[in-house]
Amino acid sequence: MAEDKYSNLKRPRYPMPEFIREALEKRNLMPAYQARPAYQQNDYIGWITRAKRPETIEKRLTQMLDELERGDKYMKMAYRPKR
Repeated sequence: MAEDKYSNLKRPRYPMPEFIREALEKRNLMPAYQARPAYQQNDYIGWITRAKRPETIEKRLTQMLDELERGDKYMKMAYRPKR
């Protein structure tokens, strides 16, 4: 069923790198990540992995983790999850 969540994506689907998985698990944010729509999950991964400099990768990863923790932002935009 998890694959069905991604079937309507128009962009290429990015695989989750291990370092992102580890960061999500370390901060207990995997459930918050998985609760987000497929396009947001995919956008976060693509955005982080397209960065070239290690410091940019770290900055973007930290932003994603912070936004997931707060639960009210997506790429610095207001986000209200569906209930």
